[in-house]
Amino acid sequence: MSATTTEKETARPVVRQASGLSLALAQGGIEFKQFVRTRESLVFTLLFPVMLMLIFGSIFGSVIITSPGEIPAVTLSQYFVTGMIASGIMATGFQNLAITIPIERDRGVLKRYRGTPMPKWVFFAGKILCVAALAFVAVVMLLAVAVAFYDLQLPDTGQKWFTFGWVSVLGLIACTLCGIAFSGVAKTGRAGPAVVTPIALILQFTSGVFFEYNDLPHWMQQFAALFPLKWMCQGLRSVFLPESFAAQEVAGSYELGRVALVLAAWCIGGLVLCLVGFRWTTKREG
Repeated sequence: MSATTTEKETARPVVRQASGLSLALAQGGIEFKQFVRTRESLVFTLLFPVMLMLIFGSIFGSVIITSPGEIPAVTLSQYFVTGMIASGIMATGFQNLAITIPIERDRGVLKRYRGTPMPKWVFFAGKILCVAALAFVAVVMLLAVAVAFYDLQLPDTGQKWFTFGWVSVLGLIACTLCGIAFSGVAKTGRAGPAVVTPIALILQFTSGVFFEYNDLPHWMQQFAALFPLKWMCQGLRSVFLPESFAAQEVAGSYELGRVALVLAAWCIGGLVLCLVGFRWTTKREG
């Protein structure tokens, strides 16, 4: 066998990998452009969390939730901001995909994708890349508003930035996979918002987004602890709130080890649910 032949055979897998990566990037670009051109999705996914932050932050801006003698003090608006960042991640992952995929299924877009030579994984890769870009934009917008209006302090150590990174990434993966899996629940595209939005609101109200988590009823805390949003909020509080505030948590600490385990478990569970429950066609099409 000649050296030239060996070089060609060695190069073939590299070409395939580059081609697959190019397809995924191209699909991600298409998904992102389609999202930006849909004003309803743009407002609901990116701007709605910012509007909620401004409204609730203005209402509770002067409310102190730590004991009077504790230094530094934490306002309810600062506490609320950490939950809204987690909610922004959930909105770009879970809500966005659980609503848009049924619409695409109803319109026959998924059926046409399945009928093309394009590998199926490229479609999902495009969705994931789009969600990652949207989540980045959403988090930057929320942080900018929080720093400008509510005196939120950005992480001042490398360890806190690292915690912020892994909580956000694990939370985004879990929400994205759950959004893809949950997209099979809505029977029609029109039913998507009606099915998904109440679930998102219930999770926000019970996970310590709009209210201080340890003030919620015990049964509500137990319910919220089953889902990723509560743990995302808790992990982000460890990043943006003082270390002394950990004593205000239900367990008396931020429990970052448990946060990582729960979010990782939801990533695995979400992947299993995707493999089992994702549908390319409507039920009437079979």
